[in-house]
Amino acid sequence: QVQLVESGGGLVKPGGSLRLSCVASGSISSINAMGWYRQSPGKQREMVVCISSADRLTYYEDSVKGRFSIWVDAAKNSLGLRMQDLKPEDTAVYYCAAALSCPRLTADPTYWGQGTQVTVSA
Repeated sequence: QVQLVESGGGLVKPGGSLRLSCVASGSISSINAMGWYRQSPGKQREMVVCISSADRLTYYEDSVKGRFSIWVDAAKNSLGLRMQDLKPEDTAVYYCAAALSCPRLTADPTYWGQGTQVTVSA
């Protein structure tokens, strides 16, 4: 089992920035990909970004390309998401996720964090 705990999030004005963090613990060796999902009210959960631990390849959802960036701190088993130029449509609960691979994470993550709220509003 892998446990994922997110932190960060909050309320920010349009155009602002936020950082999210996720710390993984447990059977870390069983996962090779981590990423972030988000879910807005009335919408399906969507993958925002995935990073493969083997080659550090990243996959971003089109609407966040150039605005969001993911990073990994392997020494701390942590994952981060830097969000810039935030828009009201970025408002959602953001979830840290992990799986065996990015394709697997895209289809159906194995592990989920509890989620953290990001609200973009003037």
